[in-house]
Amino acid sequence: MQKVRRVISVIVMNESSVLARVSGLFAGRGYNIESLTVAPIPGSELSHITIVTKGSPQVIEQIIKQLHKLVPTFKVIEHEEMIEKEMVMVKFPIEENLSDIQALCGAYNGGIVNVGVDMVIAMAADEPMRIGHFIEAAQRFNPSEVVRGGVVAIER
Repeated sequence: MQKVRRVISVIVMNESSVLARVSGLFAGRGYNIESLTVAPIPGSELSHITIVTKGSPQVIEQIIKQLHKLVPTFKVIEHEEMIEKEMVMVKFPIEENLSDIQALCGAYNGGIVNVGVDMVIAMAADEPMRIGHFIEAAQRFNPSEVVRGGVVAIER
Protein backbone atom coordinates (compact mmCIF):
# COMPACT_ATOMS: atom_id res chain seq x y z
CA MET A 1 0.00 0.00 0.00
CA GLN A 2 1.31 3.44 -0.90
CA LYS A 3 2.28 5.79 1.90
CA VAL A 4 1.18 9.40 1.69
CA ARG A 5 2.91 12.36 3.31
CA ARG A 6 0.70 14.27 5.72
CA VAL A 7 1.06 17.38 7.82
CA ILE A 8 -0.93 17.29 11.04
CA SER A 9 -1.29 20.31 13.32
CA VAL A 10 -2.29 19.72 16.91
CA ILE A 11 -3.34 22.42 19.39
CA VAL A 12 -2.59 21.27 22.95
CA MET A 13 -2.29 22.63 26.47
CA ASN A 14 1.17 24.10 27.01
CA GLU A 15 2.18 21.85 29.90
CA SER A 16 4.89 19.36 30.73
CA SER A 17 4.75 15.83 29.29
CA VAL A 18 2.33 16.70 26.45
CA LEU A 19 5.04 16.36 23.79
CA ALA A 20 6.15 13.06 25.33
CA ARG A 21 2.58 11.78 25.16
CA VAL A 22 2.18 12.82 21.52
CA SER A 23 5.51 11.33 20.43
CA GLY A 24 4.79 8.24 22.55
CA LEU A 25 1.55 7.74 20.65
CA PHE A 26 3.57 7.51 17.42
CA ALA A 27 6.36 5.37 18.86
CA GLY A 28 4.02 2.96 20.60
CA ARG A 29 2.28 2.16 17.33
CA GLY A 30 5.41 2.07 15.16
CA TYR A 31 4.58 5.27 13.26
CA ASN A 32 7.49 7.46 12.17
CA ILE A 33 7.64 11.23 12.64
CA GLU A 34 9.58 12.90 9.82
CA SER A 35 9.44 16.40 11.30
CA LEU A 36 8.19 17.76 14.62
CA THR A 37 7.93 21.43 15.55
CA VAL A 38 6.45 22.83 18.77
CA ALA A 39 5.88 26.43 19.84
CA PRO A 40 3.60 28.24 22.28
CA ILE A 41 0.67 30.16 20.82
CA PRO A 42 1.13 33.83 21.83
CA GLY A 43 -1.40 35.15 24.32
CA SER A 44 -2.69 31.73 25.33
CA GLU A 45 -1.96 28.68 27.49
CA LEU A 46 -1.76 26.55 24.34
CA SER A 47 0.99 25.22 22.06
CA HIS A 48 0.94 24.38 18.37
CA ILE A 49 2.56 21.07 17.38
CA THR A 50 3.23 20.47 13.69
CA ILE A 51 3.92 16.84 12.74
CA VAL A 52 4.97 15.54 9.32
CA THR A 53 4.48 11.81 8.87
CA LYS A 54 3.87 9.21 6.18
CA GLY A 55 1.43 6.34 6.15
CA SER A 56 -1.44 4.71 4.37
CA PRO A 57 -4.75 6.59 4.49
CA GLN A 58 -5.89 4.11 7.17
CA VAL A 59 -2.78 4.75 9.30
CA ILE A 60 -3.20 8.53 8.99
CA GLU A 61 -6.86 8.19 10.02
CA GLN A 62 -5.83 6.08 13.03
CA ILE A 63 -3.18 8.64 14.05
CA ILE A 64 -5.73 11.45 13.95
CA LYS A 65 -8.27 9.46 15.99
CA GLN A 66 -5.61 8.70 18.62
CA LEU A 67 -4.52 12.36 18.76
CA HIS A 68 -8.13 13.41 19.40
CA LYS A 69 -8.22 11.04 22.39
CA LEU A 70 -5.24 12.62 24.14
CA VAL A 71 -6.52 14.62 27.11
CA PRO A 72 -4.60 17.89 26.56
CA THR A 73 -5.58 18.05 22.87
CA PHE A 74 -7.96 20.86 21.88
CA LYS A 75 -7.88 20.57 18.10
CA VAL A 76 -6.35 18.36 15.40
CA ILE A 77 -6.03 19.83 11.90
CA GLU A 78 -5.23 17.49 9.02
CA HIS A 79 -5.93 19.29 5.81
CA GLU A 80 -4.67 18.93 2.27
CA GLU A 81 -4.33 22.70 1.82
CA MET A 82 -1.74 23.55 4.43
CA ILE A 83 0.78 26.30 3.81
CA GLU A 84 4.15 24.82 4.86
CA LYS A 85 7.51 26.45 5.48
CA GLU A 86 10.78 25.15 6.82
CA MET A 87 14.03 26.84 7.77
CA VAL A 88 17.59 25.59 7.37
CA MET A 89 20.90 27.06 8.50
CA VAL A 90 24.15 26.09 6.78
CA LYS A 91 27.73 26.77 7.84
CA PHE A 92 30.28 27.33 5.06
CA PRO A 93 34.05 27.87 5.13
CA ILE A 94 34.95 31.56 4.76
CA GLU A 95 37.04 30.67 1.68
CA GLU A 96 33.86 30.10 -0.38
CA ASN A 97 32.45 32.82 -2.63
CA LEU A 98 30.18 34.96 -0.42
CA SER A 99 28.34 36.60 -3.29
CA ASP A 100 27.47 33.19 -4.79
CA ILE A 101 26.26 31.93 -1.40
CA GLN A 102 24.19 35.11 -0.94
CA ALA A 103 22.65 34.68 -4.42
CA LEU A 104 21.77 31.04 -3.70
CA CYS A 105 20.18 31.95 -0.36
CA GLY A 106 18.23 34.80 -1.96
CA ALA A 107 16.62 32.34 -4.38
CA TYR A 108 15.25 30.45 -1.35
CA ASN A 109 14.00 33.36 0.80
CA GLY A 110 17.19 33.59 2.83
CA GLY A 111 20.56 35.21 3.18
CA ILE A 112 23.81 35.29 5.08
CA VAL A 113 23.05 35.69 8.79
CA ASN A 114 26.51 35.63 10.34
CA VAL A 115 30.12 35.96 9.23
CA GLY A 116 32.96 34.84 11.47
CA VAL A 117 36.72 34.67 11.14
CA ASP A 118 36.69 31.25 9.46
CA MET A 119 33.04 30.58 8.56
CA VAL A 120 29.81 31.97 7.14
CA ILE A 121 26.35 30.98 8.34
CA ALA A 122 23.50 31.27 5.87
CA MET A 123 19.81 30.46 6.15
CA ALA A 124 16.87 29.79 3.88
CA ALA A 125 13.14 29.56 4.67
CA ASP A 126 10.90 28.00 2.05
CA GLU A 127 8.67 25.03 1.27
CA PRO A 128 10.15 21.73 2.52
CA MET A 129 10.79 20.37 -1.00
CA ARG A 130 12.58 23.59 -1.96
CA ILE A 131 14.68 23.42 1.22
CA GLY A 132 15.80 19.99 0.04
CA HIS A 133 16.81 21.55 -3.28
CA PHE A 134 18.63 24.36 -1.47
CA ILE A 135 20.65 21.82 0.54
CA GLU A 136 21.56 19.95 -2.65
CA ALA A 137 22.64 23.17 -4.40
CA ALA A 138 24.60 24.30 -1.32
CA GLN A 139 26.84 21.21 -1.54
CA ARG A 140 29.02 22.94 -4.15
CA PHE A 141 30.14 25.38 -1.43
CA ASN A 142 31.40 22.59 0.89
CA PRO A 143 29.13 23.10 3.89
CA SER A 144 30.59 21.94 7.20
CA GLU A 145 27.21 21.77 8.95
CA VAL A 146 23.53 21.74 7.99
CA VAL A 147 20.67 22.16 10.50
CA ARG A 148 17.04 21.86 9.40
CA GLY A 149 14.43 23.43 11.65
CA GLY A 150 11.35 21.35 10.92
CA VAL A 151 8.09 22.17 9.17
CA VAL A 152 5.61 24.76 10.40
CA ALA A 153 2.19 24.82 8.77
CA ILE A 154 -1.06 26.71 8.87
CA GLU A 155 -4.41 25.79 7.36
CA ARG A 156 -5.27 27.78 4.28
